Amino acid sequence: MDRALYIAATGARELMRRQDVQTNNLSNALTPGFRAEIAAQRTAPVVGGPGLRTRAYAVESTPGADLSAGAMMATGRELDVAIQGDGWFAVRTADGGEAYTRAGGFQTTADGMLVDAAGRPVLDPNGEPILIPPDTKVQVNTDGSISSVPEVDRVQAAQIANLKLVNPPGNMLARGADGLFRLRQGGIAPAADGVRVAGGMLEGSNVNAVETMVGMIAAARHYDVQIQLMQNTDQNQRSATQILSMT
Repeated sequence: MDRALYIAATGARELMRRQDVQTNNLSNALTPGFRAEIAAQRTAPVVGGPGLRTRAYAVESTPGADLSAGAMMATGRELDVAIQGDGWFAVRTADGGEAYTRAGGFQTTADGMLVDAAGRPVLDPNGEPILIPPDTKVQVNTDGSISSVPEVDRVQAAQIANLKLVNPPGNMLARGADGLFRLRQGGIAPAADGVRVAGGMLEGSNVNAVETMVGMIAAARHYDVQIQLMQNTDQNQRSATQILSMT
């Protein structure tokens, strides 16, 4: 393949990948606790025949996520919980492992298990699911403890559980295909005493919809330029071939 055509083709491909990342971010602009993916370019060597080992081109990658906090939204709902500052909630994944999220829109199942919006069990510091007694009004305290006040006797309030709150360094976390974060090296993060939460609140997505939309438009325009370059290169090659065939 002609070098100019190769460069244009790879450029178009990487711009499509950037569009995918930005589209995913924009589609989650209203998802509580969502962390925007970071799109970045890195240099990769050209793999091919002899003489190509010294060549390189830029490829699109997602080296991590933007871990800055989203806006806090008051809901007044007793099972809506937002982390104040740094920290994560722990949930049980489908494979039985443990993962971390900032989405605190919890609910209870028919048997009283506390789960997140996707139905994953929310864990306590021992890594066990949290059970809420029936007919009980709950309150989530700033330290992550959960207090219950039975509807029939509000005087007998009691602590029934604690949320597992963790706070590993951001560079130790990696996002999975399910949108949850896990330790890069595997294992389970220990509970952190210093994490604080706010009940009756939700943390919004940290995606900046305007900036993301502008980035999508810019990527689309650059993609069009790459396609035009490919078309021009192809046309030039055809013209050159015709001229050579006439000589």
